[in-house]
Amino acid sequence: MTQTPARSNTYDVVVLGAGPVGENVADRTRAAGLSTAVVESELVGGECSYWACMPSKALLRPVLAQADARRLPGLSHAVQDPLDAAAVLARRDGFTSDWNDDGQVDWLESTGADLYRGRGRITGERTVTVTGPDGGEQVLTARHAVAVCTGSRALLPDLPGLADVSPWTSREATSSKTVPGRLVVVGGGVVATEMATAWQGLGSRVTVLVRGKGLLSRMEPFAGELVAEALTAAGADIRTGTSVTSVRRQDGTVVVGTDTGEHIEADEILFATGRAPRTDDIGLETIGLEPGSWLPVDDSLRVTGHDWLYGVGDVNHRALLTHQGKYQARIAGAAIAARASGGPVDTGPWGAHAATADHATVPQVVFTDPEAASVGLSLAEAEQAGHRVRAVDVDLGSIAGAGLYGDGYTGRARMVVDLEDEFLRGLTLVGPGVGEMIHAATIAVAARVPVGRLWHAVPSYPTISEVWLRLLEAYRDA
Repeated sequence: MTQTPARSNTYDVVVLGAGPVGENVADRTRAAGLSTAVVESELVGGECSYWACMPSKALLRPVLAQADARRLPGLSHAVQDPLDAAAVLARRDGFTSDWNDDGQVDWLESTGADLYRGRGRITGERTVTVTGPDGGEQVLTARHAVAVCTGSRALLPDLPGLADVSPWTSREATSSKTVPGRLVVVGGGVVATEMATAWQGLGSRVTVLVRGKGLLSRMEPFAGELVAEALTAAGADIRTGTSVTSVRRQDGTVVVGTDTGEHIEADEILFATGRAPRTDDIGLETIGLEPGSWLPVDDSLRVTGHDWLYGVGDVNHRALLTHQGKYQARIAGAAIAARASGGPVDTGPWGAHAATADHATVPQVVFTDPEAASVGLSLAEAEQAGHRVRAVDVDLGSIAGAGLYGDGYTGRARMVVDLEDEFLRGLTLVGPGVGEMIHAATIAVAARVPVGRLWHAVPSYPTISEVWLRLLEAYRDA
């Protein structure tokens, strides 16, 4: 139930943050019979539901569907008109429930957890003080655990006058009610490439400024190269090796200065230049931790040096992805419940109390055109970690199923194989539609399936999944 003064303020577990991570911690602790309070200062459902995963993918899906259709003879001529931006934005608003969290509140309350609206701050060991919207305070005491699930926020650069420009971050980029005529995107990572794809597809003239050598630098190099080629073909201007040195808004127009001496004009500017933990104002200083810091945790998500404190999701900086945060939440909930009952906290038959996937089995999909999907280690990461590996590449356009997907299918796959034990260390796929294929690779990497066994996992013909056979052949013949 929503904050009720008459109710006891002592719980088994107190959760800070009601995004997907906090919701899942609460769900697991309640399922174990532990009384649980959840504190949220914004919308129940968190960043993913209202300003990240869901609205961004709702914006991107029509853009990608149109791109796919334009590659198909017999259909391409019918989809040349611009997208109906108003309809796309309205559908996006539907996915966010118009930024109303009633449905999410109903789900959270159905678990039996109590919701406290307001800003929660740790004020001592196992103690959280909640300041409500009316300024009133309530003190919550946790018998067993406090879980910090407050997520992360966009990190803006230190540029003079930036606040006066009212720059976009990921939040404004996914929630804008209008399509900017000209948009400058600063950054080359996932948010930058996805939002450049979305707004270019909706009619903006997009300029992407990348300080480094290319896009998606944390993936295999060809991923960023293929995405950059497609963005350029769609009309975007990609400028690498370029840093922003100044920004101002003049008569409504954003003027961006770069270290190359250029000045670029735009209607809006999006900074997608990193994330910072939302731990700066949650009272970490009261328990000897640094405000604004990432929380170091063990594999049960317990914060180092604090046997009652858990840092789950983005705040621990392990893998800033919703699905990894939810995975961690299930493990943290199980670990909290096990410790509360006095039972052992170990890996168990299901690995229920150890977040081992965060180390080298993290899957990710970038919903650009083409999509980029990866799991595990890239070739460079595997070599830097000291593994003896071999990488094999296959042109996805050579796969029969890819040809059926559309004319001029462009894509690539890379498999990184550990030469000592012959299992996959990582796999990267780039091409239209590959996001739905990455889970097969995730299973192979997580389970360390021997390459020899993969020969007997026969891909259906004609699907793009036949790339598995081609990769195995390339490895055998290398």
